[in-house]
Amino acid sequence: MIDLNWYYTLSHPPLTPPSWVFAPAWTMLYTIIFIALVLFAVKRTDKSKLWGYVLFFSQLVLNFMWSPIFFGLHNLFFALAIIVMMDILVFLNIKEFYSVSKKAAYFLIPYFLWLLFATYLNAGMLILN
Repeated sequence: MIDLNWYYTLSHPPLTPPSWVFAPAWTMLYTIIFIALVLFAVKRTDKSKLWGYVLFFSQLVLNFMWSPIFFGLHNLFFALAIIVMMDILVFLNIKEFYSVSKKAAYFLIPYFLWLLFATYLNAGMLILN
């Protein structure tokens, strides 16, 4: 179960946005992530796309794991480990998508930047709490 009350009791690092920012940000991000996947999927190429799909769906699984671990288990350390793995996988995913579809790769860049910011927030909360 997600416990937002617990989140509000934490000390937060500088630049933490207000809570209302997260829902529209993630709505936009999931939209562009989906667009990136579609652009990658429809691009005709002789190159195998398997590694691109493996990277994409691996980071997505980690993405879906992060909230229950952070908000449900209140495990800031494990959540940080997951988001760092996401950072790495999304970076590699951008490189792999770029080799097939530059547009698909470009659509993942805002997501990557947001993840880096979220990594900073997660690390900051771990340090401060």
